Amino acid sequence: MPRGRYSLHDPHDHTPLADEHFQCAPGPSGWRYVSRLTGPAGDHRGSVDLALDDLGRPIRLELHAGDWQVRGAALDGVTWVRTDPTGTQATEGNVRAHAFTGTSPAFLVATARLLRLTPSSAATRVRLVAFTDPVLAPRTVDQSWALVNSEAHATDNGPLTVDEYQVTALDTGEQHTVHIAGDVVLAAPGIELEDLQSPPSRFD
Repeated sequence: MPRGRYSLHDPHDHTPLADEHFQCAPGPSGWRYVSRLTGPAGDHRGSVDLALDDLGRPIRLELHAGDWQVRGAALDGVTWVRTDPTGTQATEGNVRAHAFTGTSPAFLVATARLLRLTPSSAATRVRLVAFTDPVLAPRTVDQSWALVNSEAHATDNGPLTVDEYQVTALDTGEQHTVHIAGDVVLAAPGIELEDLQSPPSRFD
């Protein structure tokens, strides 16, 4: 069960945003990731709880940021309920999309699991609902994912395969690279793996 800490920063000006303390593991029905976020001063910023089925679809998502909350799942596309800070109003949303995304590294692993690309695969288009900080506002985004390299590295625990993805935002054409090993993000824009206390899990 990998556990560790990511540091999150603004990918443009590198302003520190939060630390994400996480643990994750595959299970009999898929994969689960839970984390808590703290600000640069150590204050509580929110949490992530994401569960996928064995096909990589989100069967449960719960996000907290400040006093905002989102609960969602794959249902007729993806469906979610967003609750305001006072708790008096809840708005429901539904989009014909494949999955969710956001600032957490969990969503990069989840998208990679959903697509199951190989180096010989063509670039694959995916529609995602992004929840943007700090109020978890939903926004539909279209991306293209391609697995451009998959390389095994020798470690004390046996070979570790690192996958390099090229991700393109289809609305702007902006491209970036994501490196993932098992269920841990090694590097991505705005994300740095600062601490890892056990090796990444290997998916079947």
